[in-house]
Amino acid sequence: MAAATNSILLKLKPKIKIKICNPLFGYPRSNSSASPSIPHLFSTTTLPYADADSDCSSEIKATADANPNFIHPSADVHPNAIIGHGVSVGPFCTIGSSVKLGNGCRLYPGSHVFGNTEIGDHCLLMPGAVVGDHLPGRTVLGCNNVIGHHAVIGVKCQDLKYKPGDECFLHIGDNNEIREHTSIHRSSKSSDKTVIGDNNLIMGSCHIAHDCNIGNNNIFANNTLLAGHVVVEVSQDVPKYTMVVGERAELRGLNLEGLRRNGFTATEEEDKELGKITAVCTMIQSLRDSFAQNRRGICKFRYFSGS
Repeated sequence: MAAATNSILLKLKPKIKIKICNPLFGYPRSNSSASPSIPHLFSTTTLPYADADSDCSSEIKATADANPNFIHPSADVHPNAIIGHGVSVGPFCTIGSSVKLGNGCRLYPGSHVFGNTEIGDHCLLMPGAVVGDHLPGRTVLGCNNVIGHHAVIGVKCQDLKYKPGDECFLHIGDNNEIREHTSIHRSSKSSDKTVIGDNNLIMGSCHIAHDCNIGNNNIFANNTLLAGHVVVEVSQDVPKYTMVVGERAELRGLNLEGLRRNGFTATEEEDKELGKITAVCTMIQSLRDSFAQNRRGICKFRYFSGS
C-alpha cells in the first residue's frame, strides 16, 4: 500500500509538502484544549520526496542543518513522544505517547513504535517493523540497530504463566542487525528480562523468546528458534576458526569460511610452513590461551558411532 502510494505521488508531483516538528521538544503544544490542527503542530517546508525503497539520506542530509526532523504528514506521532535531532519518519508510521527516539533514527513507511519504548541514536526501522507494546514494563534499544522488514520486537511473551498486568522487559544493545520477520519477546515476569547484547546478526524469521540472554558477536542463521530462558554460551572455549554443534557444544571441524575471510587461501592449505600464516598463528594462540590462567580448556571432539 505504501509503495503504491509513493509511486503515485512521484508521478503527480515531484515535490510535496513534508512537515517538520520542533527537534527539541517534539510537537509544539497548542493553547487550545481541543485537538490541535496540523498548522499548530508543524512548520512546513518543501523537500524532494523519495520512495520507500530508495536511500534518501543525501537529500535529507542536505537540509538537516536547517530542518533537523522530517515527519511525513500521514505519520501518526503522539504529541508527548520525545524525538531527537535528525529523525526521519516516513508515511503511515506510528509513534506512541511514551516513546523516546534518539538522534538520527529513520522510520521507513509503515513502521511502528508503541508503549514505553526507548530507541537509541541512529537506529533504522524498515517497513512493517514493530517495536514495543502497550504493556507494563519497558523496551530499550541501544544505538545503531537495524530492525528488518516486519520484525516484531518487544511484545508480550507466549508463556502461559505470564500474568496480565505484570511488568516485562527487553534490553537490546548496540550495532545489532535484526532481519526480516524476526520476533523477540519481552520477559515473562518483572524479576527477569530478555537481553540481547551488541554486534549480533539475527537473520530472517528467527525467534528469541522470553527471558533469553544473548551475548555479543553472535550469528543466528535463518529460522533459528530459542525457547524461553535460554542462555547462549558454551561450557568451554571454542578455538578460532572451528565450528561446534550440540546442546553441549562439541567440535565439528574447521570454519573454512572464517579462514577464507581472514586471508587463508586454498593454496596455503598445501603450504608446508603453515605456522607462518596469520590465520593459523591466531588459531594456535587461541588454543594456548584456552589452557592458560586456570581456564577449562577447549570443547571436546567426539566421533559419531554411526548408530
